Amino acid sequence: MGPASLANYDGTAGVLVDTNIWLDCIDETSAWRDWAAQKLQDCSERCPLHVNIVIYSELLIPGPDVRALDALLDVYDTLRTPLPWACASLTAAAYAMYRRRGGAKHKPLPDFYIGAHAAVSNLALLTRDPKPYKSYFARLEIIAP
Repeated sequence: MGPASLANYDGTAGVLVDTNIWLDCIDETSAWRDWAAQKLQDCSERCPLHVNIVIYSELLIPGPDVRALDALLDVYDTLRTPLPWACASLTAAAYAMYRRRGGAKHKPLPDFYIGAHAAVSNLALLTRDPKPYKSYFARLEIIAP
């Protein structure tokens, strides 16, 4: 499979919601809780919300309660969207750039899969931590504080 074409990317197909947004909504002590909940509500009223298997897995790490997680996602009619094969080459390119810049991890980081998924699927990304995405996915539409 060849590299994905991002020529028509504009982020209008929906919003991929990063793990940190969901965690902020769950954590009653999070300083970002109100902001995250408001952004989730705003985004869900204008377009579909998405999570992928990487985000879903990260959300199960604190305590694997699939029913509770599904209930949270269902509040916002969140779609469970598979990672497209087309994001593989973009993930690899982002990881290669990370290594060239001195990154020490020897496997692609979850943020690379998340950013590539948003890019090739024409999704905006809702996150509290835009820096890694802006560094490796310059054209990605990011919704962040």
